[in-house]
Amino acid sequence: MPARSDTDPEIDPAGDAPGQLAFELGHTPAHGEADFMVGEGNALAHGRIMAFPNWPDPLTLVSGPAKAGKSHLARIFADRSGAVFAGPDDLERLARDGGRQPVVIEDVDRGGYDEAGLFHLLNQSMRDHRPVLMTAREDVANWPFSTDDVRSRARRATAFGVAMTDDIQLSQMFVKLFGDRQVAVDPRIIGYLVARMERSTEEAVILVDLMDRLALAKGTAITRSIAADALHRRSLASGDAQHEQDWDTQDDE
Repeated sequence: MPARSDTDPEIDPAGDAPGQLAFELGHTPAHGEADFMVGEGNALAHGRIMAFPNWPDPLTLVSGPAKAGKSHLARIFADRSGAVFAGPDDLERLARDGGRQPVVIEDVDRGGYDEAGLFHLLNQSMRDHRPVLMTAREDVANWPFSTDDVRSRARRATAFGVAMTDDIQLSQMFVKLFGDRQVAVDPRIIGYLVARMERSTEEAVILVDLMDRLALAKGTAITRSIAADALHRRSLASGDAQHEQDWDTQDDE
């Protein structure tokens, strides 16, 4: 194991590390069926994907916050169905070409999609029973389109929400995120994080990245003091000046 540095690198509360000398090792999230963690907050959406091709209707919408598993579900659907992932400029062509090859439209509320093309593709989907899976963060009412034509079609989709709903599911997410990086972490540290963090999937992703950077910079495993440091930095980044750093360095001995 590399020796500890005498001084910590400059890693800002948001997780950036301009002074860090540790190597950045690439990692690829695991997006297979077996890697998806089913819990109370996503069971219905997961069940819909797994029920393909026995869908009674062609349009499906999965909505929820960032990092809640929407893209993972989209990848599972694509693997099961042979769906094509549509880019912003593909929709009009897909609608014009027709057919029944399934389509995935990710981040439909943020991806800069052509409004007319999306309208035509949704119409073609309903007419020809072409399976289309859309993902979004916002409710359909808040989608940034100039007319209500697309929203009226999207409201006909069978809609499912995804969310983290309990400590167990959030803990499982930490296990997966660390596993994607091939990093082993004491379950007690995960429990420590879950009890103190802002409860969101996006925050879990940020914390894992920040702790990994801090551990690499110090040349150590991820310890409780690193977890406490990461929570403190994130608290500062969110403007919570009242947060007190909960240092516990006994696990560093």
